[in-house]
Amino acid sequence: MLPGLREVYAAYVREAGALPSLPGPLEAEVWVSAQLGSLEAAAPHVQGRRAALGDLITCLRAAATPGARAFLRALAAIGPAEGRRTAGRAAGELGGVPAAPWEESLGRVVPGQVWLIQEGPLDGDRLVCEFRYQDAGTRGMHALAVRLSHGDVPAEVVIVGDVPALMGAARQAMQAELCVVQPYDPAAVGPRLRSALNGADLPEDCYPALALARHRAALLPG
Repeated sequence: MLPGLREVYAAYVREAGALPSLPGPLEAEVWVSAQLGSLEAAAPHVQGRRAALGDLITCLRAAATPGARAFLRALAAIGPAEGRRTAGRAAGELGGVPAAPWEESLGRVVPGQVWLIQEGPLDGDRLVCEFRYQDAGTRGMHALAVRLSHGDVPAEVVIVGDVPALMGAARQAMQAELCVVQPYDPAAVGPRLRSALNGADLPEDCYPALALARHRAALLPG
């Protein structure tokens, strides 16, 4: 285990106690993504991030609480690819621990419409990718919104829960001639986003949503 991080892992285990009481899978995924973002932002290199992820999985498995199980299930669904199988196995070993009511929905989303919002030549492109949870209809709709600056460097990465409100505001701005809103080809957006989100030296504000954003971008075609 990485020295000096035992207290950090213990804090994650304690805070995970609130996970099962969250209202749905999106809220859980957003919470777990924020924890992963903290780990990645603090890691000095890729090897350090992988080691920290492995240590976290070990601590969650040892805790064997409902929150730890929910955390592990979320890691197996939307966490870094190199840790998903291990997290899934660890969660499977906690069969006697109560499951969160939304556990089976974690990561089970399908992509929908993609929009390009352009506010000006200096503001870059804002890509809005809609998703919904399988078998949840519009109730499970949400969006990944990424603002790409010059060179396709992410300037903003957020998960939007109220898609109609976001797009309604964008269309109002378009009517006021403050921006342009148009459909965008998902097959063109997929590779563009995956490349941008896996780049180096991302702004600090992007890290909380990064793990979830990478998961969603991987589901886009192209």
